[in-house]
Amino acid sequence: MKEITVKFHLCDSAYITALRLVAGAVCSAHDVDLDTLEDFKVCVTESAIILKNSGFESVSVTFGGGDSLFCELEGDGGAPRDCENEFSLALISALVKESAFGRKGGIVNKVTLRI
Repeated sequence: MKEITVKFHLCDSAYITALRLVAGAVCSAHDVDLDTLEDFKVCVTESAIILKNSGFESVSVTFGGGDSLFCELEGDGGAPRDCENEFSLALISALVKESAFGRKGGIVNKVTLRI
């Protein structure tokens, strides 16, 4: 599967819903089973919420695959700030095979998911 990158604004929950739909479509194209697909969509959504809560205006999202499907979300613009994301971080860590959280100045600015 080739990599695909999309960019969404985080100012409106409708954009996060659209991102969730893209994540589902990518999983479907990669023949991911339904339970894993649902978990992945939850994690993509929670990752976008983390970046929104951290003060980013938009998110660049790259999906790709090979032996396993991955998604990398990186916050753009805005006024990054520290915030509490413990629930979302724990949920993501529990639902995907592998996750990584990039930080700049202690603020989460990148989330990588792999299923």
